[in-house]
Amino acid sequence: MLTFRGGAAGALLLAAAGVLAAAPVAHTEPAPIGVTITADLTLTEAGVLEVTETVGVPADGNFTMALPLRLKVGDDVERVFKVTDVTASGAGTATTVDDQFVVEAKPGESKFTYSLHNTVSDAPGTQVFHWLGVLNADIAALDVSVISPSYQMGIVDCKLGPAGNAKPCADVHTEPDGVLYLSQRDLRKGDAIDLTLQLPPGTVPANADVRGGDSNGFFAFTAPVFAAFGALLLALAGMIAYVLLARKRAAAAFAGSDAFEPLVQQGGRVDFTSPDGVLPGEAGLLLDEHVDPVDIAATVVDLAVRRYLWITPVNARGEDDWRISRVNAPDDQLRDYERTVYDMLLPEGTDTVAVRELRAPGRMQLEPVRVAMRADAVATGAFADPKQRALPRWIGIALIALGVIATVTLALTSGHALVGVAIALAGVAAVLLPNYLPTRTTLGDTVAGRVRAMQRGLDAVTREQIPPIDQETVFSRALPYTVISGRADNWIRAFRDMDPSADSQPGLYWFAGYDRDRNLHRFAGQFPFFITALEGAFSPASP
Repeated sequence: MLTFRGGAAGALLLAAAGVLAAAPVAHTEPAPIGVTITADLTLTEAGVLEVTETVGVPADGNFTMALPLRLKVGDDVERVFKVTDVTASGAGTATTVDDQFVVEAKPGESKFTYSLHNTVSDAPGTQVFHWLGVLNADIAALDVSVISPSYQMGIVDCKLGPAGNAKPCADVHTEPDGVLYLSQRDLRKGDAIDLTLQLPPGTVPANADVRGGDSNGFFAFTAPVFAAFGALLLALAGMIAYVLLARKRAAAAFAGSDAFEPLVQQGGRVDFTSPDGVLPGEAGLLLDEHVDPVDIAATVVDLAVRRYLWITPVNARGEDDWRISRVNAPDDQLRDYERTVYDMLLPEGTDTVAVRELRAPGRMQLEPVRVAMRADAVATGAFADPKQRALPRWIGIALIALGVIATVTLALTSGHALVGVAIALAGVAAVLLPNYLPTRTTLGDTVAGRVRAMQRGLDAVTREQIPPIDQETVFSRALPYTVISGRADNWIRAFRDMDPSADSQPGLYWFAGYDRDRNLHRFAGQFPFFITALEGAFSPASP
């Protein structure tokens, strides 16, 4: 029931208001001369001790009690109480200052009411109220009554007197209806009352705030702490499950073995198509969620294939090099990231550039390309919006700050400081877990899976499936997609015997130097070096 283990609750109750409200005494005696206290104490079913206290002070007297709300009940153990709903009438005042509940009564009659919290704790097989109080003033008469939710309230012990010389209480008993009465006369300043009561287990919720150790007590595992960490574990389980499901979904995008047919036949002609119209650079970004030099290189090749650029092999200082020249200006057919790549290669006023020149310090500004490619993936719905991912992080930062504030505040006041720690840990999880989410959305996973299926489909394509007039176009349109997968050599090998003049135009229409060739043998030896040089120019570590 009310458990003041180690003996500190009474300092609060008895010293504070003399404790429990006394029932009328059955016998008749002269009215006491001096300070009188009558207190009625009711332990509610919620475990709150409600006190109504009447103090009578003679004309020439004065009465003051300062009751600590933090009481040492043993070595490195303290008990913490809380007082609420305080009212005072008559000639008295009641205030809470720092860690003390102060009651002051001037001559006349004063009435005080208040609620005392954190008074109940469990003991093996029972609930115990151990009240130990020390008087700081002479009291002529003290009459106390105690009512609890159970009539099976029993007295375990009651002692009264100077510390170290206490004797059994003269008049304390429990009536059959379960009401306890305590009546004492001529109590002296310094006298202590040690009262231990017990109730059946589970009569009221245990709420005692007993803290073991000067520092560890602030971080004791109390019921609110267990509740807070329970909620934290549930939230963490939900967040982790969400992350794992998202990562499993992302991994499943590449787990299939189906192939996407990249060749479209219509009217006896054959053309190349990519899934959902995805572009080479976009496809490379979707596959590994990073903007790599090979993704930019594939974009350059694709711009050449689509007749925006022209690539010409040259020999400079005895070494192979390639020039990239302007054919058509950027138009509405280009996506923003493609326009950024185009402008990076050929800024305004520049019509041609050698790959070797791209390696000059400061010539290539790759960050705008990366930003543009990621923004394009967000715009198409393939990537999660970073702004949306930032919201949980801001919430996490707010929870961390709130948790720190709560930890300090609770440690200095009511305890349960680990509640604040639980809040802060929830904030840390909210900040960190988004880092483990895949960048791709569900749509992005679907498209990435189709791109991987397209790569498997390209591996199965043979030149003989395509009419000679369409071979150069299909070969060229698909080539950038094989660049991002590192399969360009295999693709060129499959078409090495193709005659690029079969479409009535000599050579490859986007790559100069092979107008007289009737196959791609020389191109097969040249193109890998071109791609390697181009990727090197787009590498951050390029000289």
